Amino acid sequence: MPSSEAPVAEVVEVLATDDPVAAFGDAQHRGLRVALPTSGTSGRPRTIVRTTASWTDSFAAVSDLTGTTRDSRVWVPGPVTATMNLFAAVHAHAVGATLVARVADATHAHLTPTALRRLLADDTDLSGRELVVAGDRIDAAEAARVRAAGGRLHHYYGAAELSLVAWGEHAGALRPFPGVDVEARDEQLWVRSPFVSDGYLEPEHELQAEGGWASVGDRGEVVDGRVLVHGRAGGITTAGETVRVADIEHVLRPLATGDVVVVGLPHPDLGEVVAAAVTDAGDVPRLTALAREQLTPAQRPRRWLHLDPLPMTANDKVDRAAVRVALEASR
Repeated sequence: MPSSEAPVAEVVEVLATDDPVAAFGDAQHRGLRVALPTSGTSGRPRTIVRTTASWTDSFAAVSDLTGTTRDSRVWVPGPVTATMNLFAAVHAHAVGATLVARVADATHAHLTPTALRRLLADDTDLSGRELVVAGDRIDAAEAARVRAAGGRLHHYYGAAELSLVAWGEHAGALRPFPGVDVEARDEQLWVRSPFVSDGYLEPEHELQAEGGWASVGDRGEVVDGRVLVHGRAGGITTAGETVRVADIEHVLRPLATGDVVVVGLPHPDLGEVVAAAVTDAGDVPRLTALAREQLTPAQRPRRWLHLDPLPMTANDKVDRAAVRVALEASR
């Protein structure tokens, strides 16, 4: 945790500068920590403080896993205000790779799942390209689509507070990132890693930490060395039963023509009910039938909404809070 008595100069707010990548490099040179806001997709944003080494010490492993060298051409279409995009841009700069403006010019790309799905929907030729995707779950079916398009998918799970935690081709094949230990305690994932941040800038917030381990409350399991992530703690609690959004989307998404996003809506008697937004209206009857066949009663969406395009945050992630508002307004 950063000390509340630490001089302001010890922490550089890199996103407040004109060139965050250069500001990160300057902070590294001067031995200063950096402050980075979280995306705020699942709650109120917080400002994370970390050493530059908590990123740069992982760069060699990222380069080995992705084959990134000084000859690589890296496409990072999302804004550097998103932690994952800034990490990708800083990594490319450190390696000496070239940042490019189009996927057609790239050997490597760092994307959100939404951006990847746009490429697949547009039948983009991904031949020979290494695609690093994070920010939400990518399943085996989507990984197969990337392979069919000629690309190679790298999917990782992490958190702004924890950095890289697990890496694999898709969500069912994640294993601890090199140098990281992961364990599950009462279905909550805990991480021991040299890449964890120092905590939050705001004194009212505190990172869960215990004996060298840290957690952001994500639920999951570690099975035969694989890290299975079930989503943020809590899920959707309906009639006293907690169901996981990731589990529901995992069933529905492979058979959806468009995208599908599941959220919880307040209910006066049940606490919450499951609701879903789809980008293709034709998916509703098909997915409703699928839900009856493959989901438990508590998991089945009770409300459907055609919402195209899905609302997005500035960091190109689905804005689940805005989806929830739209579903509530459609009642």
